[in-house]
Amino acid sequence: VVCRAERSQHQNRAMALKMLKARLYEIEEAKRTAEQARLEAAKGQIAWGNQIRSYVLQPYQLVKDLRTEYETSDVQAVLDGDLDAFIEAYLLKNADQKH
Repeated sequence: VVCRAERSQHQNRAMALKMLKARLYEIEEAKRTAEQARLEAAKGQIAWGNQIRSYVLQPYQLVKDLRTEYETSDVQAVLDGDLDAFIEAYLLKNADQKH
């Protein structure tokens, strides 16, 4: 950044630093905006048909992950928060897709 608007070198330097800070701020703001737009685009829609798991409690008990085809009949453990097997299946499927 070059600034020769003032007669004093100190004033020119201060003005140039202000201009540089403003440009750097604009660049960082553009990066943040682009990152936020990328994250918004990556979000899935919350709509019917975009479900992740299917829970069947009657007449039999089954929980099935529709993305990975992993299923278990231990419904109570899943309802209690034991999702480790589903997470592992999802990570394995993503790892296979990347290779």
